[in-house]
Amino acid sequence: MKKVATRFAPSPTGPLHIGGVRTALFNWLYSKNNNGNFYLRIEDTDKERSKEEYKKQILKSLNWIGIHHDGDEYIQSSKINEHINVAKELLSKENAYKCFCTTEEIEEQKKRAKQKKLPYTYNRKCRDLTSDEKPENKDFVIRFKSKIEGKSILEDIVQGKVEIENNTIEDFVILRKDGSPTYNLSASVDDHLMNMTHIIRGDDHKINTFKQIQIYEAMKWDIPSFAHIPLIHTIDGKKLSKRDKASTLDDYSKIGIMPDALRNYLLRLGWSYKDKEIFDINESIELFNLDGIGKSPSKLDISRILSMNEYYIKNIDEEELYKNLFNYCEIYKSKINTNKEKVIKSSLSFLKNKAKTLEDIFNNCKYLIEDEVNISEEDQKILDDNSKSTIKDFIEKIMKCEAFDRENLEIIVNEIIKNKEINFKSIGQPLRVALTGSRFGPGLYDILISLGKEEVLKRLNQIR
Repeated sequence: MKKVATRFAPSPTGPLHIGGVRTALFNWLYSKNNNGNFYLRIEDTDKERSKEEYKKQILKSLNWIGIHHDGDEYIQSSKINEHINVAKELLSKENAYKCFCTTEEIEEQKKRAKQKKLPYTYNRKCRDLTSDEKPENKDFVIRFKSKIEGKSILEDIVQGKVEIENNTIEDFVILRKDGSPTYNLSASVDDHLMNMTHIIRGDDHKINTFKQIQIYEAMKWDIPSFAHIPLIHTIDGKKLSKRDKASTLDDYSKIGIMPDALRNYLLRLGWSYKDKEIFDINESIELFNLDGIGKSPSKLDISRILSMNEYYIKNIDEEELYKNLFNYCEIYKSKINTNKEKVIKSSLSFLKNKAKTLEDIFNNCKYLIEDEVNISEEDQKILDDNSKSTIKDFIEKIMKCEAFDRENLEIIVNEIIKNKEINFKSIGQPLRVALTGSRFGPGLYDILISLGKEEVLKRLNQIR
């Protein structure tokens, strides 16, 4: 029995789509669950649209979410000669033929099909040309000679038994006029060269699978097992595309979704194991199987992603949470200086309160990360003469306070409230604005204690 081998084969023609990430995750988990190998193939044969920046983004995204491939990246463009040789072999075996139809003829066929409201399929005009009928010195494509009669049956691991009438599969092009191979040829040859045992991909590839199986059969290669995963839809039930907001990993990482949380969410998006919701990485590998994948499309729900992220923020080790926050700030916000590490770590217990994202935690701890307090024009209005008088009283009292702790700070605040006949908001809001630059954020006593007496006095004395 062959060792299980799966692959993820993205094209570097744009940022990695969230649906692609889930496909990569399912392939990776299946191979690891079966002690097999998971490979990454970069399908870069579209020379005009393929870019190195997108390849780097794909690698960075997979690494960020914790999906690591075995061996070197397989670069499709380096195998073009092998693809062409297979096309020539199919031609010599009469499993393919040269098609001399012009672009104009093909366009005319498409136009007629559209008029009749029928899907276009090539009319096989050149399929059975004799040697005498084949024109000389005329450009041609090479088409695969698809089966015309009967049915093809695919025993899909996810979808079950899938049948198709063979006459609906057109004689598809495998080599273009410029001699370059098409997707179905290249993918078939590469999967064979890579010894793939299982092809796990989106169910929009089902028709490609039937075409590729015919290539396998013509070449007398071992046919891998296929599993077609339902696509991801928007919350409105439409197919998710790259144009949709929040369709790439960058869309999530920049708002502070953590990789473990997003990976857990994607695992549960269309796959289930009993009633379990939370899976660490080892449980994911141990429990994953293709039987748990549903047959219906899944809806991408940002509220569920935020809920999952909030769960991770509340429950993961705070050292791990700090690492996530540090990395997030380094990429998207202000870098955290090492001299701030201790105070932020010790404050995480309240900084993470009600936070759904790392951005929420950053906003809560901005006053600790940044030495300068920047007060918005709107919040500046809170610091009127009455508020400044209250702050002055607070300064005088805490200067005499030896133990700068919650108990003593509560006594001081309550004394000022009583003496000035004001409510807590009238002292709490001005103090919070003066110390953090915002009316919103952590509790007042948490802010005071985390800053310490010296820094509190420094900041309050700047309010005049």
